Amino acid sequence: MSRNPLNIGVCGVGTVGLATIGILRDQCEALLARSGQSMVVSHVGARREHPDHDYGDARVSRDVLDVARDPDVDVLVELIGGTTVAHDLIKLAIQHGKHVVTANKALIAEHGNELIALAEAAGVQIRYEAAVAGGIPVIKVLRESLAANVVTEVAGIINGTGNFILTEMSTKGRAFDDVLSEAQALGYAEADPTFDIDGTDAAHKLVILASLAFGIPLSIDAPMKQGIQEVAPEDLEYAASMGYRVKHLGIARRTEQGVEMRVHPTLIPEHKQIATVDGVLNAVMISGDAVGEVVLVGPGAGGAATASSVCADLVDVARNPAGSGPALGIAAAALQAPSWVPVGDIASEWYVRLTASDQSGVMSDITQILASRDISIESIIQKPPAPESDKVPVVLLTHVAPQSVMTHALNEIMALEEVDADAALMRVEAFDR
Repeated sequence: MSRNPLNIGVCGVGTVGLATIGILRDQCEALLARSGQSMVVSHVGARREHPDHDYGDARVSRDVLDVARDPDVDVLVELIGGTTVAHDLIKLAIQHGKHVVTANKALIAEHGNELIALAEAAGVQIRYEAAVAGGIPVIKVLRESLAANVVTEVAGIINGTGNFILTEMSTKGRAFDDVLSEAQALGYAEADPTFDIDGTDAAHKLVILASLAFGIPLSIDAPMKQGIQEVAPEDLEYAASMGYRVKHLGIARRTEQGVEMRVHPTLIPEHKQIATVDGVLNAVMISGDAVGEVVLVGPGAGGAATASSVCADLVDVARNPAGSGPALGIAAAALQAPSWVPVGDIASEWYVRLTASDQSGVMSDITQILASRDISIESIIQKPPAPESDKVPVVLLTHVAPQSVMTHALNEIMALEEVDADAALMRVEAFDR
């Protein structure tokens, strides 16, 4: 039985917006066969004129809110980004009874509780597969494919810019600033790369993954975040010599004490699959009680990959106009706020790099301080001193200790007269607990 075309309004005609319009145009027959309904871009919201853009027969409005008001639009696709105009746009679309598809991770992380509740009350869908990990279908996997599992952990490389920078630094010995400049030239990093390198972008995505995994409200203030800008080349080299790779991870873990949520550079054993994911690729590792460990790897950004996820959401809306379940896997009213594990109580193994005087008794003082706080050492390596220097790098791997205990111990060690203040401290995650 034929149905009227699904009229789509696309707001935002950057790389992803144009790629979405292109897929809907070029793959119209395949999309019709898979969804049972033809899809037409009937209205485009473009705040600036782009003479070289081809929108087909779509109406074009400079005021994107006109797309939300258009009675002929069935689904609004929000690709303008940000959390101000985009928030008003999606809220208006819901009020006008339109389904919403978005790639806006910041908006979902910060305002998703409100918008999803509004959509549920209005009987419309809000879908956001493209908001996390670009072309990797991780939202659908958590919400649908693993619905029978109790998920205990989600961990991932969820920012391609940071992964590209660390990969280049570790494999080619390049300096951070040099690689960042190349990432900007290649379009991997924004002109202002702050959110990519300080962990904000990954934290937004982790908030969404944790909500889906654990049935909790979106909690934008929950993640602890630490960026990659202070990761030194020598730490990457020392980690590799001990059989580890350093990756910038987002980790959400459910424990007996509560939920941990954190973003930080992490040493991972080189045999773990996620440790081998390099360049701009993303990877998400999910642990469920029935399925065990699942790892999803693929392009985390880029116009075509992200548009692929946008169009997948449109196919789902066309197939199931009445909806195929809550946006977060559980109805908004049924989400339960967890107990959060304080950052200082989050325990892990640790990597420590110190610079100390090459004289007797120093190593003994360091190990005694650690022992006094019940921090056991897995291994300790003293590296050769630099030419004409009486200081030596000392690298330690410890067993599991809470962050507060480890931090206090490190401060006490750095207070020693023979130890410099340029220490490095990173978590080690074996993912075998």
